[in-house]
Amino acid sequence: MKAQRPRIAVHKFASCDGCQLAFLNAGEALLTLAQRVEILHFAEAGWLDPLAKVDIAFVEGSISAPHDIERIRAVRESAKFLVTIGACATAGGLQALRNGVKEAAGWVADIYASPQYIESLPESRPVSAHVKVDLEIWGCPVTIEQVLGATASLLNGVTPVNPGEPVCVECKRRGHACIMVTQNAPCMGPVTRTGCGALCPGVGRACYGCFGPAELPNAVSMAKHFEQAGLDKREVARRFLFITSAAQPFADVGRHYKENE
Repeated sequence: MKAQRPRIAVHKFASCDGCQLAFLNAGEALLTLAQRVEILHFAEAGWLDPLAKVDIAFVEGSISAPHDIERIRAVRESAKFLVTIGACATAGGLQALRNGVKEAAGWVADIYASPQYIESLPESRPVSAHVKVDLEIWGCPVTIEQVLGATASLLNGVTPVNPGEPVCVECKRRGHACIMVTQNAPCMGPVTRTGCGALCPGVGRACYGCFGPAELPNAVSMAKHFEQAGLDKREVARRFLFITSAAQPFADVGRHYKENE
């Protein structure tokens, strides 16, 4: 009797689809994966079965609307492992910029001609705020190497490697000159986890923290350094309240500076 292939689903919530595109952009690697597993739901690629029972459910996007809560609970029930992919699913994403903003409800009326038909939660929250998450893969977007590596590990009963070292370590490996030293740039690299291959510092630009907080980040000291480098409190807050603004400790530091502009 032929053994059943592991089953996988990819679900989308509030997001830009960038992390799903990481799958599609994998090209031949995705075709190879499709031969080794059975992809039951992946709307972006044409597979439709949102309630299918699977071994691994990858979830992109934040929980931003009331119906999202019921749907993410259904996804959790249907999956042996639930893996969040990307900044939106792991930390609320750009949508979380509205969190704690009193006039956020007014934005809906400013944008939509018929705001009474728009359902939105007061805050955009990561998936982990609503259900148990087995693995978080950070990034904006994630890389296919991260996703395929995690898939192989989970299916083989091995704990996936999820590096928490800062981007600075990757810069050293690749021989990049530190732009904080050479340009006095407000780089988030010292407090941001690696995974991007130090992409921005590699082209002379400051890291803006899209892979989320590194392990044991000293965000308070980083913020003080930015002040000493000439940034005002509003600019410091913007560095921390960006793509992963709902992630700790970025959220606490950013809000502190925002409230004390």
